[in-house]
Amino acid sequence: MKEREVVIGHELGLHARAAAKLVQLSQQFQSSIVLVRAGEPQSVEADARSILSILLLAARFGCTLHVRAEGADEEEALEKVCEYLSG
Repeated sequence: MKEREVVIGHELGLHARAAAKLVQLSQQFQSSIVLVRAGEPQSVEADARSILSILLLAARFGCTLHVRAEGADEEEALEKVCEYLSG
């Protein structure tokens, strides 16, 4: 399992169109990809293949997310997803 921290670089955050593109990108990989937004009182996790769970993160511009990838192509998946999220 690989994990990295990334700051959302899209001006509008992970809005519907950005979330849909993230789902399409995530589906290209065999690895499972999870996004985590740390928060008080609890963290929120989202499956990168689920647009609804991504939207529920409410990740705005400048928000920090932890991205975890686990599977056969985890390094490439983590790299591409973080690159996309950072804008």
